[in-house]
Amino acid sequence: MAELKGLKKPVKLKADLAEFCGVSSLPRTEITKELWKYIKSKKLQTRSANGKPENAGKYIVADAKLLKVFKNTNSTSKSGNHTDLRNMKEGDTIDMMQMAAVVSANVE
Repeated sequence: MAELKGLKKPVKLKADLAEFCGVSSLPRTEITKELWKYIKSKKLQTRSANGKPENAGKYIVADAKLLKVFKNTNSTSKSGNHTDLRNMKEGDTIDMMQMAAVVSANVE
């Protein structure tokens, strides 16, 4: 069997994400699926920044469980976008486009 590469290659999860996912390593694609499965099951999406959860929209509302993972994020993407979620509070939102930064910040 060929070695898995890129997004399908398992990566080591940092402690808070490992606790969230229940495993110590996963491919990035599976990490994202686990986060979205949780977000959708808890109806944690909203149409406006810092809006109330309404189960639709491009913003993700942080509950206590997601907040533990989100607060580990402080990174700059290759395109120069800076994502710093260290001061986030429960009920704050992130744009769904920031999910890649959250995943990257929570893997080794």
